[in-house]
Amino acid sequence: MKAVRLVKPGQPLEMQELPLPPVGARDVLVRVKAAGICRSDMHYRAGVSPVHPLPLTLGHEVAGMIEEIGAAVRNVKAGDRVCLHYLVTCGDCRYCAAGNEQFCTTGSMIGKYQDGGYAEYIVVPSRNAIPLPEEISFEQGAIMMCSSATSLHALNKAELKPGESVAVFGVGGLGISAVQLARAFGALDVYGVDINGDKLKLAESYGAIPVNASTTDPVAEIKRLSGGRGVDVALELVGLPQTMKQAVLSLGLFGRAVMVGLADKPFEINSYRDVILKETQIIGCSDHLLQELPLLIELVRRGALDLSSVVTRTVPLAAEAINAALDDLETFGPDIRTVITP
Repeated sequence: MKAVRLVKPGQPLEMQELPLPPVGARDVLVRVKAAGICRSDMHYRAGVSPVHPLPLTLGHEVAGMIEEIGAAVRNVKAGDRVCLHYLVTCGDCRYCAAGNEQFCTTGSMIGKYQDGGYAEYIVVPSRNAIPLPEEISFEQGAIMMCSSATSLHALNKAELKPGESVAVFGVGGLGISAVQLARAFGALDVYGVDINGDKLKLAESYGAIPVNASTTDPVAEIKRLSGGRGVDVALELVGLPQTMKQAVLSLGLFGRAVMVGLADKPFEINSYRDVILKETQIIGCSDHLLQELPLLIELVRRGALDLSSVVTRTVPLAAEAINAALDDLETFGPDIRTVITP
């Protein structure tokens, strides 16, 4: 089978020919129909976030059709449409038992620590194969498994309550989902912050109040628009020290800033003025949970979360096209989500 793989950090991905992966008793072989190109993949290629072992097939946003099942698999069958939960876990350790499988003591992640979906086929445990309704395209099913799921987890971590206000810093793939989910969960005002005018227009079409950070100080603008109060929840989805600081500074009393974007540099705040005096919280958000996915899928199936405008480009399973898409992410290009369709 063909697979596009990271061979060396800082270098372009390469196409390789590999044998079909073996299917264990509790595994499924999935023919990849769609694989999202995530901003995290850009960080993996650059070496900002380490990937091992190398060479490795990237791609953690995956949807497809089950081609073959292991002898002990009962929950799915060949021919089923599925999207893949990217955390491969034991299910038995204390973190898995508590529903926090992203910290599984023996856990792995497809596309980072084991071969992912930038390929024609992928093998995962059957528990990672989530039924994908016919109403949802493979492309949307793929991007749900990271950008939408992570946004949902971030809002859950923030403990968003109906009637609160939210600022979403970065209205790309994660941000468009975050805007819609915040509205679905009862947020009255949702501010979408970005430097890209087209992305801000799309966020506005989903009910966000646009804040163009290329022409205004987003913190001052959010404070102005909110009557000086600031927001209850800020989601930082970009991974830049500047936007991390802005997320914290945009908070009002008892506000919660959730850090999602990957960054390799620290950010500075005045802990007394910006945290202690206002009793604000800075919350880390790592991945998402298997138990959150059924609700997410149902929200998409019912149209409460519309992903039809999020996939802005598809590319073939070709190293040149995938590397070009990753290059665009490095320069904050106009596309919201690019999806590989093998």
